[in-house]
Amino acid sequence: LQMTCRGLSERGFTLIELMITVAIIGILAAVAFPAYQNQIQKGKRAEGKAALMNGASKMERYYSDNNFFPSNSASCGSGTTSATALAAAAVPAFSGDNATKNAYDITVTFALGAGSACAQVYTLTATPKNWTDSLCGNLTITNTGVKGESGTGSVSDCW
Repeated sequence: LQMTCRGLSERGFTLIELMITVAIIGILAAVAFPAYQNQIQKGKRAEGKAALMNGASKMERYYSDNNFFPSNSASCGSGTTSATALAAAAVPAFSGDNATKNAYDITVTFALGAGSACAQVYTLTATPKNWTDSLCGNLTITNTGVKGESGTGSVSDCW
């Protein structure tokens, strides 16, 4: 039994078809990649904001127990917690083994109240770690709940 295939030409892709496919993939990648990066940055910002809110909650809890924010001053009483210790306790996810995996470094600064040796004011700051956020820069929150950013965007863009 002999079979022949007459009239059928070889099938395949032409160079034009291949170039059109590559061009379409290139256009899709040019649109999708920046959108993907934007979503990654939003996720990182959410992590930083959550850490700042957690830290602010811990600070307020400390204040309600002691009537001042933590200070390294001995004149604030025997129950004084050092600022460094409280900063680590306020944001436990940002200390220890997890510190290298986080998108932000969290710092806390304290200021003394008028005529007081005890801290009455704090600012928590989230600084991007190993990445750049030109829109929001550093995120901050104060003891009065004022939220801030140091980038080119507005507070409403970042918070």
